[in-house]
Amino acid sequence: MLSYTLKRLLQAIPTLLIVITISFFLMRIAPGGPFDGERQLPPEIEANLEAAYHLDEPLPMQYLRYMGNLLQGDFGPSFKYKDFSVSELILQGFPVSLEIGGLAILLALLLGLPLGVIAAIRRNSAIDYAVMGTALAGIAIPNFVIAPILALVFGVLLAWLPAGGWNGGAWPNLVLPVIALSIQQIAYIARMMRASMIEVLGSHYIRTARAKGLSESQVILRHAIRPALLPVTSYLGPAIAGIITGSVVIEQIFGIPGIGRYFVQGALNRDYTLVMGTVVFYGALIVLMNLLVDLAYSALDPQIRYD
Repeated sequence: MLSYTLKRLLQAIPTLLIVITISFFLMRIAPGGPFDGERQLPPEIEANLEAAYHLDEPLPMQYLRYMGNLLQGDFGPSFKYKDFSVSELILQGFPVSLEIGGLAILLALLLGLPLGVIAAIRRNSAIDYAVMGTALAGIAIPNFVIAPILALVFGVLLAWLPAGGWNGGAWPNLVLPVIALSIQQIAYIARMMRASMIEVLGSHYIRTARAKGLSESQVILRHAIRPALLPVTSYLGPAIAGIITGSVVIEQIFGIPGIGRYFVQGALNRDYTLVMGTVVFYGALIVLMNLLVDLAYSALDPQIRYD
């Protein structure tokens, strides 16, 4: 297991290198720059700023300099958030995104898994059609539509919950963002769990278990749930990484100071180092989550072993 883990981590290095390289050059060839604002700076001041941040160097030299700093764990200073390094901004935004994303994925699992199981057990029944129809609507309606509706109805019209703001992570401020962030995930997980459970329930060993006189609840809980979770587990790797690093739309709509909001502001302001820092962090998190998913496979399926 240890050798497999080390091998996977070594294999992730070229992937991260490609992602970093492509992101670096795409950001630099985009129109505009970090010091292009509404107020035109005098040429000598702009030249001094570019020299201070080494933006006057040739692009290959900037790339090598950035990679050298990155190998030392230095993401560089932010061009727009004065007196803050990119590492400090990520450390500020990540706990916020982690809290909202963790609660959203937990809610998605608590609702999506049982809904998928129930729909599979009651296949082609009214319950199955209702669950899958609702899941299809949850997938079809994007979260940038769901979030404003939730804020308008429950935050403005009914005034039950705050329509936006963070307020130090108070639970009333968490409800609407978590629900808006989890709706699509609930739908995806429910549909995948239903399809996987139907396939597992048609397996030979399930028919053997039923022939031995086990009750339907014993068959499902002891023999069907674990193998049915394998496709869902594969999906959870990138899904958890994406949710935890923050939904750009959700954080913007509800005014949440997470990583996603920093990423958007960095892209709009051409804050090269901030965008690159979030890209590197996001890529590393995806690699880690995919590795954990692969390791979880061996716990769910005894036939899978990593030697």
